Amino acid sequence: MKLNRVQLKYLLIIAMVIDHIAWMLFSKSTLTGQGMHFVGRLTGPAMSLLLADGYIYTKNKVKYAIRLFAFALISWAPYCLFDYNTFPYYGIGCLGMIWTLFCGFVNLWMWDKLKINKVIKIIIVILMCALSLLGDWCIFSVLWSYYAFLYHDKPRKKWTAFVCVSIAMCILSTFMQNVWWQSAFQLGVFMVPFLFTYCYNGKGGSKAAFHKWFFYVFYPAHLFILYLIRVNFL
Repeated sequence: MKLNRVQLKYLLIIAMVIDHIAWMLFSKSTLTGQGMHFVGRLTGPAMSLLLADGYIYTKNKVKYAIRLFAFALISWAPYCLFDYNTFPYYGIGCLGMIWTLFCGFVNLWMWDKLKINKVIKIIIVILMCALSLLGDWCIFSVLWSYYAFLYHDKPRKKWTAFVCVSIAMCILSTFMQNVWWQSAFQLGVFMVPFLFTYCYNGKGGSKAAFHKWFFYVFYPAHLFILYLIRVNFL
């Protein structure tokens, strides 16, 4: 049985928690760490693709954007504490994943609605990628959501673009590692096309407000809880 959008998001949340627990407990040089991070590679790119669906189907884009922006700011402290063990922290990667999704959403909005020269639109895409450097999964999340929107009704082009962006991410990650094989877990992003093709039915699922707000609240809450566990018990 295939999952709807709400059910798929819960699955991605589980993958995210597994990934974050691995960052807290296991080195990238261990098989356990690599395996847990491999599973965790589902969440960022899959949420980016779902963002494109969210943009297309949402009735109120202003409220959607405000929600993303507000929770990106709410997540700032928990993300910094979890990832950098300090707050406030300013700089690249200080705002977490919701900030990057916000950049991706604004990028889709401007690409879709602004009646301007295409060259200027491409410049805006580049600028939103640059702005996403303040978040997690920066640049690549913006591009994944962009191509998912651009080729929404063209699966072959959408997945070709997804794979190309993912290859670029894996190559960059490899160059950034002191030991190249420690970035092997990044190959988990290539599970996403299979997940969407064979496990996602494209339907929205329950419209209950609980589901919508749970996804926003859970992100900063679980980061803060994991931080407290680390400083008090590990």
